Amino acid sequence: MKIAIVGMGVAGAYLASRLNQHHDITGFDMLKKDNFDAVCAWGTSRHGIAEFASRCGLDFEKYVLHDGIDMKVDLGDDNVHVPLKGLVNFDKLKFIQDLIGDTKVHYGKYVSRGELIGNYDLIVDATGLTRPLLPRIKEDSLVPCVQHKIKFKKAPFDDFYIRPFNGLSGYFWYFPLEENIAHVGGGDIYKRHIGEIQKFVEEYDCEVLTKVGRPVRILPPSKCKPFYDGKIVGVGESIGTVFPMLGEGIIPSLECAEILVENLNDLAAYEKAVLKKFEVYEAVHRFVEARHNPGVGVLRQIIDLSKTFIYLKKNEKRFGLVANPISLLKVVASMRELKAEEIQAIKVPKQVIKVPNS
Repeated sequence: MKIAIVGMGVAGAYLASRLNQHHDITGFDMLKKDNFDAVCAWGTSRHGIAEFASRCGLDFEKYVLHDGIDMKVDLGDDNVHVPLKGLVNFDKLKFIQDLIGDTKVHYGKYVSRGELIGNYDLIVDATGLTRPLLPRIKEDSLVPCVQHKIKFKKAPFDDFYIRPFNGLSGYFWYFPLEENIAHVGGGDIYKRHIGEIQKFVEEYDCEVLTKVGRPVRILPPSKCKPFYDGKIVGVGESIGTVFPMLGEGIIPSLECAEILVENLNDLAAYEKAVLKKFEVYEAVHRFVEARHNPGVGVLRQIIDLSKTFIYLKKNEKRFGLVANPISLLKVVASMRELKAEEIQAIKVPKQVIKVPNS
């Protein structure tokens, strides 16, 4: 088939690599090749991603930048330490470039449905948040995120560090890359991450190298229909494959892309398989939403949290961490729900962090 893949992030690049031996693939990305970046902190599980890399002839270990041992979860008055079993930070940009390989890609180009419909047998919307080729999602659920790549004179942490916000509406993160360099960022429905990042940069002796920001979709696939419209089909974040509690989407997007490879000629079967694969995301999203939606009962929250934990426990290697029920309950219990007046009182500071070439 003659296939257009729009969006060359991890899902689009993986599809290009998997399909280009048997199909005529053309890629498109609205960003210029030299300007590509991602809000994603580049954390993933080596056990979850290695098989996808291997299918494309790549050795994932060559991309590892930091091998995690213990993740500190800062709860303010207390800390939770999560033992890690394969959670790493990797060179995501290089990984994507190597997946793309010699695939023909038009960078810095925005394409419309009209330009593509008559020229391709299949069109893949792998654009993530925007999904411009598919019908708009009626009630989307987005979390604004900002991330900085920072060089420190002396790194403040030697391993993964996160600090959740009250209401479980997001969290601040520090993910080590190479020596004294880290991704520092955050996402929060109420935009408290902006002030937290700013305070962090002011506190430590550091240089901000790059900055990138955009929302992340945390809706489950069941709420991102339609997955396909005629010869156009969505993959990855464009159809909701981001784990709602963590905002993690690298491995889920690869899983989704592989399901499309297996059902390339039957989009109805593809949709059915995706919904089954990510069914648990409904419970996870419902629990996250319940923390700032008083309409969800306590029993429903308990059931959804239980489903979330069981899923994490069964997939520890895929997530790269040890799932401990006491730790999870401790985090959830410490993150109290915000009152309406507290939400109204939140003030978002202006972003004044200086970035080179900004």
